[in-house]
Amino acid sequence: MHELKDKDEQYNQILSYKPQGKNNLWQNILKFICVSIIGCICALVFYNTILNHPRVNTSGISSTPFWEKFTKKEKKGFNIPFFNKRQNILILGVDANGNDTDKFIGTRSDTILLMNIDPASHSINAISIPRDSKVYLADDKGVQKINHAHALGGVELTKKTIEETLGVKIDRYIVVNTDGVRKLVDTIGGIPVFVEKPLNYDDYAGRLHIHLSKGLHVLNGEQAEGFLRFRHDGLGDIGRTSRQQWFLKSLLDTLQSPTIIPKIPEALKIAMSYVKTDMTLYELSHFAALTRDINADSVEVATLPGRPSSKGYISYWILDPEKTQEVIDRLIYRIKPETADKITAGIMYSTNKEDDAMEVKDRLEEFGYEVNCVGRGKTPHSQIIAHKQSVSMDIISKLKRKIPEIRRMQFVYDPNKQYCTQSDFTIILSE
Repeated sequence: MHELKDKDEQYNQILSYKPQGKNNLWQNILKFICVSIIGCICALVFYNTILNHPRVNTSGISSTPFWEKFTKKEKKGFNIPFFNKRQNILILGVDANGNDTDKFIGTRSDTILLMNIDPASHSINAISIPRDSKVYLADDKGVQKINHAHALGGVELTKKTIEETLGVKIDRYIVVNTDGVRKLVDTIGGIPVFVEKPLNYDDYAGRLHIHLSKGLHVLNGEQAEGFLRFRHDGLGDIGRTSRQQWFLKSLLDTLQSPTIIPKIPEALKIAMSYVKTDMTLYELSHFAALTRDINADSVEVATLPGRPSSKGYISYWILDPEKTQEVIDRLIYRIKPETADKITAGIMYSTNKEDDAMEVKDRLEEFGYEVNCVGRGKTPHSQIIAHKQSVSMDIISKLKRKIPEIRRMQFVYDPNKQYCTQSDFTIILSE
């Protein structure tokens, strides 16, 4: 067994750069704006549910709330006209551009999330695109960071660039301004998050001040922004990605609590002021019903592999095309992996989780998995990370049903080898 004894390992983000292929793809940073938009949309559907308002589509045809038509045996959210086929939804978070200006003109998209919704499997996958990804912008705009596309040509240029680069079709888009993030978190009463280590950083020019101690916090709007933007440690954007993924899960759990209901009217105002979309109210309400019924434990997210690179004073994220294509094939095209004869597992755990780790190890071996790595270190958050295509959501779902200790864990697909480098998937048990 590959044993890791008391070694505080870090993510390995430096990968070999491959020559440019047909598709330049992106590394993934799951950032907080994308989850704020989900919150805003959920606010819309809850608000209409409470008041029992009728839906009106663009043709002026009124209908009663559609979720009342479903029986208990039906899967809510997916049996609706707008989502009768697989959809790719682009979600952008754009930065502030000063007071008394249009919130969506001349702004950069510091968050880019591509959500794939599959009604056949009742599942949602999410790939986020790092703002520093080096790409060729559409319409002969040259080589730039991807987040410059919105500043140069708005959502249409961003959408076209992503379609040409990834070889995917984007069905709808949603854009949210970052000023609405803090307002949303404050409105819903904060988000409970475990901060894995002290976070301290001051940017007086950018008016960003981050001071969070280790431990469980209910983050207010300002603290949430700091938690999600912090990148000033040895892990950089890789560590920030992990924190953003964990925040997404916590936000989805919070939005499904009954305590949110009285806060809906104010959240709705934020959504209407800070959101731009090409969806009609009819389509948006369908999307809202779907997100309301998301099981946060079944959402598959990904980090696309790459490496940092600087040219002069400009820093880029250079992508590994081969491994990145694996993630696109899995999460967007839903290509089924080949079944492996043997799947190996690794376990990393915090000091106070040793007993749970040994229990998980015994259960995995009982079910026929080879556990070839067990190690103790400073693990950020509890997660299940698949490193090979053969480790599918179906396999992990079966394990979750059989092993209580991992039932609520977030599932991440990452072809990079983190922590247990000889394992096909790694279970992280954190405090």
